[in-house]
This record gives sequence, structure tokens and C-alpha cells, in this order.
Amino acid sequence: MMTVTNEVKVLKNYINGEWVETSGTDMLEIRNPANKDELVVKVKQSNADDAQAAIDAAAKAFPEWSKTPSPARGEYLYKIAAIMEAEADEIARIIVQEEGKTYADAFKEVNYAAGIVKFYAGEGRRMTGRIVESDMPGVQIELHKEALGVVLVVTPWNFPLSIPAWKIAPAILSGNTVVLKASSETPLTAQKFVEIVERAGVPAGVVNQLVGPGRLVTEMINHPAVKAITFTGSNRVGNLIYKEAAKDMKRVLLEMGGKNPLLVMEDADVDAAVQLAVAGGYGQTGQACTATSRVLVHKDIRQEFTDKLVEASKKIKIGNGMDEGVTMGPQVSDGERQSTLDLIEKAKAEGGEILTGGGIPEFEGSDKGYFVEPTVISGVKTEMTIAQEEVFGPVISIIEIESIDEAIEVANDVAFGLSAAICTRNLTYMNRALNEIQAGIVKVNMTTTGTFFQAPFGGYKQSSTGTYKELGSEAVEFYCQNKTRYINSN
Repeated sequence: MMTVTNEVKVLKNYINGEWVETSGTDMLEIRNPANKDELVVKVKQSNADDAQAAIDAAAKAFPEWSKTPSPARGEYLYKIAAIMEAEADEIARIIVQEEGKTYADAFKEVNYAAGIVKFYAGEGRRMTGRIVESDMPGVQIELHKEALGVVLVVTPWNFPLSIPAWKIAPAILSGNTVVLKASSETPLTAQKFVEIVERAGVPAGVVNQLVGPGRLVTEMINHPAVKAITFTGSNRVGNLIYKEAAKDMKRVLLEMGGKNPLLVMEDADVDAAVQLAVAGGYGQTGQACTATSRVLVHKDIRQEFTDKLVEASKKIKIGNGMDEGVTMGPQVSDGERQSTLDLIEKAKAEGGEILTGGGIPEFEGSDKGYFVEPTVISGVKTEMTIAQEEVFGPVISIIEIESIDEAIEVANDVAFGLSAAICTRNLTYMNRALNEIQAGIVKVNMTTTGTFFQAPFGGYKQSSTGTYKELGSEAVEFYCQNKTRYINSN
């Protein structure tokens, strides 16, 4: 069994039910983002030959797997979920070690991912078609769902367990086979998940995994056996995937960036609103596509809200996610940290005022990790870079608004449309936000972060391709094609 110790020095690919050495030569070292002196694991990057082998294995396994009844496919998912729950502590520790989030957040992610897998296991008994009435007697019209084939799954580092789970579970439940190309930042968590898939007895070739660079994705998209691509990550990469897949009109599901607003109206419970901003802005170190990046505060309570937010931000304890009392870990890499610091500096140059944070914290061992202080920026205007671009770090920008009209206008004045929330007791404000904010998820008196897996997830505008959703029973639609079958019994 894989453990968190240094016994695992070089990760392998999982192809056709076997753990095999990669064929590449480039070696990547994965280090603990809270302590870069700690080597977690080494990855010898895969090459095109490995990608070809993984796709071939998935293509070979598809005919038999697609014929397996969906309730039987669901039983494998129940086994996967049970192992995840039984080993939640171990998996959470792996996530903390290679991604950097707190143990509490990591443990929550493991149980959330197990819940996702169990949900789709249950969907195995709800994979139904329907009968459509015919114009002619003796003719029956059936609507029937069929699997697509090989699905390429490309996942990010920020939720290294739950995002692979919420893509792979509905994919294989629907009868497809999968090639997983997880982020190179968090390969150990992905490999742990695939190890669990193997131990659950999922047949060889149904799920395959590559450890390797993103440049392999283009060739895999163009492989004729790959019928669909699902990706979560940056808009830059998502746009490249979309363009590549469009050449052969392949099905694509993209979930990308967000610039998520929290609207705090004049009637809001200020203390509650501050807690929502802190949880949404600093949870996961701000490294979530649904993170609260902008807080749009009514002018009547802006000062009170700002003072309390600054006070709460200063109480965040930064450090290694395994240490007692730590409430925020590091960013995942030096590059991610530098990107956050650069955007903070640009906000200052464009007229923003740093009320707290804005730099690298100083505490014993802080120089060993990729830490950034929780940061509050006031005086932000909609035209500023910090108000338009995704930060992906622990930064909250405060924008003053004077009315619900202005709040909605500002909320919508970005290229993204993933998540939004409003704090208010006013039913008119609630309904206007729910109806008028251009986002795939809109909440009332809740954080912009967090989703329930039984409900669909997806964004508007540049946050998503929009045609299909993830999570919920709706997610199955992406992984199926609908056939209309006519039967003349005359």
C-alpha cells in the first residue's frame, strides 16, 4: 500500500491494470510547499509513448466495460468510496504534504470526494431512458443513453482528490473508460486515488493514469480514440484545449477561473458577513476557483465591515497545515506565490491601499515555505487589474457600492461568472441577486465557496464552456450520447 513516507521515491504510471515505469527521462521533484527542504516524491515524466499506451488500454477496455450493467458499475464505486472513508486520515496527510492546505481542509476534501463517489454509485440504478409516444400504431420510440468511449480527464492541483473523483466517477459509471492526467504539482494524491480504484477491483484498462507534463495533453486530445475531454484549471490552458478539441469537434467540458463577488448590503449582519468573507477568501489559502476575491460593500457599513475584516484577517494563523492551530497553509509553489505578490503590487501601483498583509509573513520556518499573508485591499475600482483578474491567493479586495443596482452591475463587470453570494435580509435584494447576477452559482447568506455534490456545478461566461455541468445527476449527460431508437413491431 502506498504511504506518505519516502519509501515511494519515483511514481509510476497505471496502465491496463499494471503499475509501469514511465518512459521519459525528465525528473521532477515534489516538495512540501510548507517546507521546501522536505522531498515528498519524485516523478519521472511520461512521454508520448506512455500516453499512447494509456489510451490504447482504455480503448481496449471500453467495449466490455460499456456492456457492464450500470448498477454493477456502481458497485465498484461503492467499494472505492468505502476505502476512501476508511483511509481518510492517510489521504488527508498526503494532500497536506504535497498541496499545503490545512489538515482540516484536506480531511474535509477526502470525505467530500468519497461522498461524490457514493452519489454516482447510486446513480447506477437511475440510468434510465424514456419512451416517446409515436405517431403510428405499433411503433415504439425509445430514448437511450450510451457511453462515449475514452475520456481524457485533466485535473488541477488545488483539489487533488475531489476533482478527479467528480470527473472519473460519472465517467466510468456511464460506461466510459478514462485516462487521467493529473497536475504535476500533486501526483501522489492522484496516484493514491488510482491505487484505491485498483484495490476496489475495477477491471484493467477502465481507469489509467499518467504522471507527466501538460504538453502531452495536445497529442492525447488528437488521438482518434479519445472522444471527450474534461478539464479544470486556468483559462489560458482551457482555451488551448478548447481550440485543439474543436478541430475534430470533440466534446469538451471546461471549468476555469472565477472572480467571485460577495455583496454585503446595508442591512447585512456585519459580523456574519465578515466570517463569510474570511472563509471564502482565505479558505484553501484562496486557491479555489470559487474563492471570494471581491467584496462589494454598501457605503453605509463599509468602514465597520472593513475594520472587522482587517481584525479577523490578522487573527489567521499561518503555517504548516499539520501544525496545531494553523488555519491557513502556504501556496502550492513559489510561482503561485509570486503571481499573488505581483498582483498585490500592481494593485498598490494602481491606487489600492493595503490595509493588512500584502507580503511574506515572518515566523519561525516561514522562509522554508511559500507563505503569503492574508491581504485586504481597499479603494479598489472596477477598472483595476486586481478587480478583473483571478488572484488565486489569500487576497480580498473591497469595492464600495451605493445600491443594489450598482452592486449587481459591478458583480457582472468581469469576464468570469462562476460563483457569487449576497449578504442581506432584504427579499428584494435576494431575488435580484439570484436573478440578475451572471454566474452559474449564486448564494444567499453563504460563502461563494463550497458546493453540494448532488447539485450541478458550472459557470457562465469565461468560467466554463457552459453546455454541460459537473456534479449532480446532470453531470452524467456530458459522458453520454443519446440515441433515439425506433421499433416497428407490425
